[in-house]
Order: sequence, then structure tokens, then C-alpha cells
Amino acid sequence: MATEAHGEEAGLVFHPMDQFIIKPLFGGDTIHWYTPTNATLWMGITIVAIFLLLVIGTRGRAQVPSRVQSIGELAYGFVYQMVEDVAGKDAIKFFPYIMTLFMFIVVANFLGLIPMSFTTTSHFAVTLVLALAVFFTVTIVGFVKNGAAFLGLFWVSSAPLPLRPILAVIELISYFVRPVSHFIRLAGNVMAGHAVIKVFAGFAQVTTVAPLAVVAITAMYGLEVLVAFIQAYVFTILTCVYLKDALHPSH
Repeated sequence: MATEAHGEEAGLVFHPMDQFIIKPLFGGDTIHWYTPTNATLWMGITIVAIFLLLVIGTRGRAQVPSRVQSIGELAYGFVYQMVEDVAGKDAIKFFPYIMTLFMFIVVANFLGLIPMSFTTTSHFAVTLVLALAVFFTVTIVGFVKNGAAFLGLFWVSSAPLPLRPILAVIELISYFVRPVSHFIRLAGNVMAGHAVIKVFAGFAQVTTVAPLAVVAITAMYGLEVLVAFIQAYVFTILTCVYLKDALHPSH
């Protein structure tokens, strides 16, 4: 007990997962579905930031673009090329949806790196909704465009006939596992990185290891900037892969 008390007095007790707690904006402990929280606040800030970047920042359509317009055009061209290369030209009609996904995730990830902010993409509730939206969109598109032929996605016609039923079961299971891996990958990586930064920040309070902790925080922060973009890219490119399967289901 004396050791714990001494640790608390020295400021060595820290809880890296506290940064992910959802709290009401206007006090209280009860959260209903309509309660404004720190999560809804930062999702709103994310939407405003995207609007400022892609709408306000590019409204001039200048021949010599400003820095903001250049960023918006780079993001547009990057996602457009990704959709065309991965899912094919007939998937371009879904570009607005995929662009929205990418921009929301990447901007939310970057905003989450601001000190004292809240990272919305670290919560499974947010990434699960995004993943389920992709899953149902892709599935509906597959059946609408191909009808019963969409089931050919699960029938590996190139495999020996005795193995095809077994492979069909495996393909079916893997198809329904897609949204699980889709949302866990994003939230898990974002959450882990922020938790590690908080741990190093706690060690920075200890005089003997403070310099090393500061170096570690700087390195981890730089890595998290890279992870913020990579995770948005991975989520988006997987969406394009799933869309390609829906548009061209035959093996």
C-alpha cells in the first residue's frame, strides 16, 4: 500500500486506455443514443475539415493551385486511380462512396494525433459501421448486377470437382469474416499506437528515463502519422477489392 501511494504521489500511475473513454460533452455520466459526446464532436470536426479541404479549399479552381487545393486534388487523383486500377473502370460509378470512406478515415486518424483530441477510428463501434456499410453495399451490388451468378464467387470452378464443395464452404466463411477483419484491423492498429504513445508519455515523468521516453514518443508519433495514412489506404483498397469481386464474381 505504501509503495502504491508513493507511486501515485510521484505521478507514475497512468492509464493509457483512458483516452478512449467516451464522455458526454455537457457533463453527467449517462449516455443515451442522442447524447452529444466527445466522439460525436470529433466526428463532426472531421466532416467540417473534409468540407473545408475539398469544397472550400478547391472552390477557386485555380490554374496554379494553392496548397489546400493541391492536397484536395492529390487525394482525389489518388483514390480515383486506386478505384480504377483495383476494381476496374466499371467501378468508377462508386468513386464518390469510396472517396468519402477514405477521406473520413484518413482525416479522423490525423485529427486523432492532435494532443487532447479524441480518435474516433479507435472505437470498434465506428469502424464496425464503416465495415458493415461496405459489406452490405458490396453484397447488394453483387446480386443486383449478377443475380444468382454472384454465387459463383464461392464456387471455385478451377479446382478439382471433389474439392469444390469444401472450398465453397471455406469461401463462404471467409466472405462473412471480411467485415470482422475489416473493422478490427483499423480500430486495433489505431488504438494500439495511441496506447503505446500514452505509455511512453507516462514514463517521461520519471527523471532517469525521461530523455529516452521523449525520443520514443517522437519516434512513435512519427510512426503513427504513417500508420494513420496506411490504415486508411488499407481499408479503402480492401473495399475496392471487395467491390471488384461483386462486379466480377466468377473465379
